[in-house]
Amino acid sequence: MKVLIIGAHGKIGQIVSKKMSESSEYEPTAFIRKSEQIPFFENLNIPTVVASLEDSVETLSKDIKGYDAIVFTAGSGGKTGDDKTLEIDLDGAVKTMIAAEKTGITRYVMVSAAYADERSKWDATGIKPYYIAKHFADKTLKDSKLQYTIVRPVTLTDEPGEGTVGLKSIVDSLEKEISREDVADVILNSLKEPNTIRKVIEISAGDTPIEKVVKSA
Repeated sequence: MKVLIIGAHGKIGQIVSKKMSESSEYEPTAFIRKSEQIPFFENLNIPTVVASLEDSVETLSKDIKGYDAIVFTAGSGGKTGDDKTLEIDLDGAVKTMIAAEKTGITRYVMVSAAYADERSKWDATGIKPYYIAKHFADKTLKDSKLQYTIVRPVTLTDEPGEGTVGLKSIVDSLEKEISREDVADVILNSLKEPNTIRKVIEISAGDTPIEKVVKSA
């Protein structure tokens, strides 16, 4: 599967890239925004596309053409203002969805955030604009014709993955943290699992093997 990882130089994106480079099931390409990020992917023998989510749909369509699937794990980051959150996390994501439909890409995995549909929780997070962006990007994806999977993790950590997670339909609540490595494994498993198409998977740390969780999503 030829996969374009948008936001490949982010923390989750780097883990996804490394895992795909070690697998015979995927042929990854890294979508990055700075040429100085290329060496990381050269060391993994992963080709790169240097482009910007601020580009037009027409330009993005040329950048993403020819792939079987997109993994969107890009974000403006915590150091930018709310304007960039809207421009990257919302509009940038939506433009790639439009470009995917234009170029015949059908499979699309979005990394979102737990509680993105629960407005009552947004104020307490301190990053309400981020949740607004995620909510409406997800809504646009749900309304599209794409074969999407939306992965919504709780607070992320850099701890080693456990290979197990909790799914919202299995656990009563999602108050725990989750490692980025486990999120990356959910992404890879979701790409090859038809059961996850047009599904939202809300995850936290847990005791259920990732492969089983994905199959029961």
